[in-house]
Amino acid sequence: MSDWTPEGALPADLKEEIENAATGAESLLAFLHVVERLKTTPRTGWLRYKMIDDPESIADHQYRMSIIAMLSLSPVNQNTCVKMALVHDMAEAIVGDITPFDDMTKAEKSRREQASILYMAALVEKYNPKAAKEIVDLWNQYEHCTTDEARLVKDIDKFELMLQTYEYEKQHKFAEDLSQFYTLRGVIKTEEIGKLADELLRKRQVAMDKLGVKWD
Repeated sequence: MSDWTPEGALPADLKEEIENAATGAESLLAFLHVVERLKTTPRTGWLRYKMIDDPESIADHQYRMSIIAMLSLSPVNQNTCVKMALVHDMAEAIVGDITPFDDMTKAEKSRREQASILYMAALVEKYNPKAAKEIVDLWNQYEHCTTDEARLVKDIDKFELMLQTYEYEKQHKFAEDLSQFYTLRGVIKTEEIGKLADELLRKRQVAMDKLGVKWD
């Protein structure tokens, strides 16, 4: 098994701050400094494309997911969905954005993410135990897709990626073929998000036709 640990993945100054946190408030501030890394860590899948020179951050993705969840008409607990959208990638503040192109097994990816979410929740627990438990519960719901809320948020995750793909294509006038990301439509299961994805695909086709773009 890998000897990777959340502590070992953090920069020395942040690790020292966490180790020296003596009060709940100090621990919460340390947690918030860890979360800040989501604002500056790019979604690494975009780095494979030359035309995308300023890729979105993990926090960018989480934020718009939470907005979509807030606006959803699906008959589920909306507040839970918004919180889950904010929490589902929180571990990436420590782990980083691991993609299918990275040389890492799913089991190892899951182990690192679980270790990281527990590590982060432990920082919150010193300030707000109830919130710490909720973070872990929401992350587990999403990871194991055990609730209707998790199923919706997983579909929102896929749809938000499709939406961002289209925006990069428009911005760069379809300079590179990003068609592979639209295969996610085939695994979106909820009716509402499926309809939104279909409308996005329709708009994309109109934009491609207007520019005379045709991918094989």
